[in-house]
Amino acid sequence: MSTPEVRTEAIGSTLLITIDRPNARNAIDAATAAGIAEALDRLETDPALRAGVLTGADGTFSAGMDLKAALRGESPSIEGRGFGGLTEAETTKPLVAAVEGWAMGGGFELALGCDLIVAAEDAKFGLPEVKRGLIAAGGGVIRLPKRIPHHLAMEFLLTGEPVSGARAGELGLVNRVVESGEATAVALQLAELITANAPLALAAVKKIVRAAEGISEPEAFSLQRKEMSQLMQSKDVREGMTAFAERRDPKWEGK
Repeated sequence: MSTPEVRTEAIGSTLLITIDRPNARNAIDAATAAGIAEALDRLETDPALRAGVLTGADGTFSAGMDLKAALRGESPSIEGRGFGGLTEAETTKPLVAAVEGWAMGGGFELALGCDLIVAAEDAKFGLPEVKRGLIAAGGGVIRLPKRIPHHLAMEFLLTGEPVSGARAGELGLVNRVVESGEATAVALQLAELITANAPLALAAVKKIVRAAEGISEPEAFSLQRKEMSQLMQSKDVREGMTAFAERRDPKWEGK
């Protein structure tokens, strides 16, 4: 179900999630965070949906935290889910960010919370929190140094200056750099490629990648063996092998 702040639309097996507060540059207030969380719940619980695309209305991804709402005492975070109901959420289904225009502060952090990012070449990514006496606490300080070299991440975090989508591509921050206005279409194409694959395998990839960040390599391999053991017992593995042998597309059940 869509809300006034967040629209959802099922396109094939992908859920398109659109932050829809263009008059506020799609900044995140409490209602918007709740709307994103509700959309992610729909994605997680609907077996017909296998991936999500997150974007913003009217050519802007998100300006981040709604400072006016914050001054009124509203929180843009949800307990257990983080900023925007997303940055700390442990989703099992792949999520692609489609970034047009500004992805500033929490907006950038929402994109970092997704599995893939498609950016318009003239998009703007930045973490300006230090200019307001804050830090990028929605994942920027934690995640960005893991995605790009240390000194480049520190430039984002310490100067607060933005970079273009084209520069983000050069830094390896995004998967695709596209012409202005094409980010959502390309993100949906990427999602379609993803959803052609086995749902249980996609969830296992996300689980192992997430867990491996905080544990030793032997522990990660141990976790991976458990996941592989479960996958090998699934109907989808047999279907994948049978479909390959029969030279046809597999019909996944997620079982």
